[in-house]
Amino acid sequence: MFSGSFKVRSVLVQFVLPHSRGSSHGQTWVIRKAYKQDFYIHMMEESYKLWTQLEEEAGVKLYRQTGLLVMGPETSDDYQLIKTNLQNNNIPTVILNRDNFNQHIPGVNLSEGHGAVVEVTAGLLYADRALRTVQGQFLKLGGTIRDNEEVTGITPGPLVTVTTPAGVYRAKSVVITAGPWTNAVLARTGLQLPLQVVKINVCYWKEKVPGTYDVKKHFPCFILTECEETKEHIYGLPANEYPGLVKICYHMGSPTDPDQRDRQTDRSDIDILQRYVARCFPGLIPVPAVVESCMYTLTPDCHFVLDYHPSHNNIVIGAGFSGHGFKFGPIIGKLLSELSLGEVPSYDLSPFTIGRFQATSKSSL
Repeated sequence: MFSGSFKVRSVLVQFVLPHSRGSSHGQTWVIRKAYKQDFYIHMMEESYKLWTQLEEEAGVKLYRQTGLLVMGPETSDDYQLIKTNLQNNNIPTVILNRDNFNQHIPGVNLSEGHGAVVEVTAGLLYADRALRTVQGQFLKLGGTIRDNEEVTGITPGPLVTVTTPAGVYRAKSVVITAGPWTNAVLARTGLQLPLQVVKINVCYWKEKVPGTYDVKKHFPCFILTECEETKEHIYGLPANEYPGLVKICYHMGSPTDPDQRDRQTDRSDIDILQRYVARCFPGLIPVPAVVESCMYTLTPDCHFVLDYHPSHNNIVIGAGFSGHGFKFGPIIGKLLSELSLGEVPSYDLSPFTIGRFQATSKSSL
């Protein structure tokens, strides 16, 4: 993964590693090609290959194939676009209907008027393990990780100067990937992006009969495009992280200050999930047994930002991953590296430019 394209020399991290203050922690995340947009599907094709390459280089298991169950109203644009794109891109799928659904997916009630399609090769990524593996490979190749160093200053110029409480660093190019703190860092360069930080309640629901929805029994990950409880996505992963607990989450949260997220106590998303779980997962107790949290950094269109700073072409920005960026990690790293080196990106980055926010992005430089 790194051996052929290793360019980054030093990484500054705000918190002591490992930490759970951002958006990339957790034992498992979904990996999939089920998207409405072709450009994400094409990027994921290479991302899968790069994750596999990392597994082989490090000798560590990072991916488990479970399949991904996508459900939604047959009349829903989101559901139909995902199903059509999977088929048009020749991604292995199984189409289900109300007559054969429970034969394939026991323990889940498919709502009236809903369709279902299984993306066969999707699954879960062992996220915490993946982070440790990437960091280990980076160090093995001679890179330096300086954790517990909050960036307190950035001075643009032919050499970008980055200041932390521990020292001053200078580089020909800098990549900013600060997650929920992106605008706090960018403010030091005179730029603000239309990003909204939200707190996500990560909920785990106890099985009434242990093993009903277990990963070892081949229960799939799932996405619900919308339902009677909400127009937002609901997603879930099989029991794996905690014995007998299924992760089911609402793909939206409450606006928060990343430095004070623990003060955000809104539970409206949990209320929605409780109604949904009670109606569609009869094998789960419809009260979360464990609630953890993470943060999403949302753009207005929920597409990423992968672009140069509008005033400084040796400052590259990766931001706004909107709760679905982790699976793209290897290809995002490759693209940010290409930008920082002034190379032609491997993919068309027009969906990810800062220019699409011209009316809402502010630069004082």
